[in-house]
Amino acid sequence: MKKTLPAVLIVVAWLAAACAGTPTPAPTQPPAAPTTAPPTVAATTAPTPQPPAEEITLNIICRCVAGGVNANTVKWLTESVIPKFEAQMRQQGQPVDVNLVSFGGSDEELKQQYALDLSVGQGSDVMAFDGFWVPEFVSGGLLKPLNVVAGPSVDEWEGWSHIPDNIQALLSYQGERYGIPVGTDARAIWYRKDLLQQAGLPEDWQPTSWDELLDAARAVKAALPDVTPLQINAGTAMGEATTLQGWYMVVLGAGANVYNFDTGKYVVRGQPLLDALNFYKTIYIDEQLGDARLQLLPDGRQQSFLAFRDGKIAMLVEGDFFWRSVLAGGDTQLENRDQLVGFAKMPAQAAGGGFRDQDFVTASGGTGYLLNPNTQHPAEAWALLSFMFSKETLDELQKIEPRIRARDDVPVPNEPVMTALAQELLPITAIRPADPNYPKVSAAIQLMTEQVVSGENTPEEAMEVYAQTVTDLVGADNVEEAE
Repeated sequence: MKKTLPAVLIVVAWLAAACAGTPTPAPTQPPAAPTTAPPTVAATTAPTPQPPAEEITLNIICRCVAGGVNANTVKWLTESVIPKFEAQMRQQGQPVDVNLVSFGGSDEELKQQYALDLSVGQGSDVMAFDGFWVPEFVSGGLLKPLNVVAGPSVDEWEGWSHIPDNIQALLSYQGERYGIPVGTDARAIWYRKDLLQQAGLPEDWQPTSWDELLDAARAVKAALPDVTPLQINAGTAMGEATTLQGWYMVVLGAGANVYNFDTGKYVVRGQPLLDALNFYKTIYIDEQLGDARLQLLPDGRQQSFLAFRDGKIAMLVEGDFFWRSVLAGGDTQLENRDQLVGFAKMPAQAAGGGFRDQDFVTASGGTGYLLNPNTQHPAEAWALLSFMFSKETLDELQKIEPRIRARDDVPVPNEPVMTALAQELLPITAIRPADPNYPKVSAAIQLMTEQVVSGENTPEEAMEVYAQTVTDLVGADNVEEAE
């Protein structure tokens, strides 16, 4: 693969050429005296002008659409990152044209597109990427570490010293960095203050157990029969949103994790899993405190966002993405969000009964950007990626969408909700395993929850199907029962 010379080398080459006209030093032995005409003075050779560097094109892709999903990302990229980077590269003598490829489909559809593109050596140069996809893509031979794609200068980037190791790990695998995380996140119960107040609940509502959470949902149902009290993601249609926003938040509250990091095994059976599935059953089957139909529709998650915006859902368990993006812009924007919406921590089943004996639980993931190993311009692609994640550029993003950033020198400005989430939830958070088998295990989790909320299987039957599926996937030596 032919690599375009970095801009610094182009400048060095030009300077070398500019010195080409320097006269050659005289030889140590004088030449013989001329017998005829006197010597003539040789004219100084002018430096040969170097042609301007040929403009190259870089493509950057993300799940983002102007006026739609992740609209703030589009605004940041098109109004700040791209024009400033292009100007910087022109000043360095290497013109670059950066195109934004907006993808409007679901996360799962984007993942499928990446798998197809990378398998045939195609795709955008810089790619937005969910951290939990990395192990699977690496194991499939579709990704390479950043320093393999763009060279050893990657490891010298100043930004690494400002990104804690546990945050770098979000886009790392087996000790190698594959991308740079935008930041991390946390999950909570988002609620409509106006609806809970109409149901007799306080504006600063905070349940301390599942019973209190269910009691609040029952109060909403009694007072507002046209409002869906509580939505917790379930089913296969919502993909990873079911696993991270839904199952993790429930099973952690029951006292277990999806994966035992101490033993390196998946937890596939046990009372905590059964309690979690029965919690789903109570909400969607027994008392119909949630709308099971939304969990099964291909666009159910988007419909739940719209219903919350319109005051048709009172409580929704989601990541901070819901606050900083869904309700902040696009067709799901809630104009008076700050006045109408609050958040509560997800309680354990009972006080002290959550994962690690916690009273409250949450889970964190992380997305970022990485380099396509098939890029024809690795040096410039890395220049773009590192420019995106400089402090100055991320400070610009914070003006548009304040959130918990990867760099510790980028604060969350004037955003009390995001600041509170970081302070209250990150110390108690859990993460997904960096294991190539995890995406398949996650799919089994999604099916397990769907079987319960649809009424197809009992919690006991669904758990047994899940246990057998995961055992077949990872082997009997790699699964265990919750204590």
